[in-house]
Amino acid sequence: MRLNRGFAVAALAAVGVLGLSACAGGGAEPDEPIAEAPEFEAGSTMADLAEAGSITIGTKFDQPLFGLQGLDGEPVGFDVEIGKIIASELGISEDNIEWVETVSANREPFIENGTVDIVIATYTINDTRKEVISFAGPYYLAGQDILVLEGNPEGITGPEDLEGQNVCSVAGSTSEKNIAEYGVNLITTDTYSNCLEPLRNGAVVAVTTDNVILAGLADQNPGEFEVVNNAFTSEPYGIGLGLEDDVFRNWINDVLEEAYADGRWADAWTDTAGTVLDLPEPPAVDRY
Repeated sequence: MRLNRGFAVAALAAVGVLGLSACAGGGAEPDEPIAEAPEFEAGSTMADLAEAGSITIGTKFDQPLFGLQGLDGEPVGFDVEIGKIIASELGISEDNIEWVETVSANREPFIENGTVDIVIATYTINDTRKEVISFAGPYYLAGQDILVLEGNPEGITGPEDLEGQNVCSVAGSTSEKNIAEYGVNLITTDTYSNCLEPLRNGAVVAVTTDNVILAGLADQNPGEFEVVNNAFTSEPYGIGLGLEDDVFRNWINDVLEEAYADGRWADAWTDTAGTVLDLPEPPAVDRY
């Protein structure tokens, strides 16, 4: 369910969900709560989502380790697990999350027009984007790097080596803007996976985006590609939401910090990106 919500502040008491439980010895136990509905401010985005019992999350479907569509049609990855943590704190189960494929170029429009409630899609926080949406987080710090053919036949060690050469990135991404400063001939597409065939056939000499995305692509195609492993930017990944929805943004930041402290963030990493990459330190959220 997609909702347009304000963030008026008032008190709202939520009703606890009660259930019956049986004792091990077969005798009846008194009724006791098996789940408790969270309490949120009336009119807040959290209250609206909790009442609806569902949330729509935009994520990528072609990013190994972070957001990759599985055989059942559902995405899997670190971004997806972060979304599940947020949903659970709203009292929303995994099967009541609607995942919407969200590519770099449509992340802001999807938030602005209400197609999604939040976006978690390897989404770099920057000041330009903050003019039209808000960010919670960051929940991960990446860095832009370069993907080349296995063995690095061109001897590329950094972005300076790419001047005047054909390089593939995604239209509308931070990576596209960053690499353009190095005088490359940009070949753009809608997804990073679509950059791989031009790299295979020599139409480009490199693909560039965040190191964790490139690591996932290399891992998915063993023996074909390698990451130069020389990050030249800092890319804080945030959770996109409606502009100036400060109550919702602060609440998500609270959830992230709780997930850092109780191990859920680390578990989400270990089960997804951690199959290829070492466990990093969680970044401090930016409560701007």
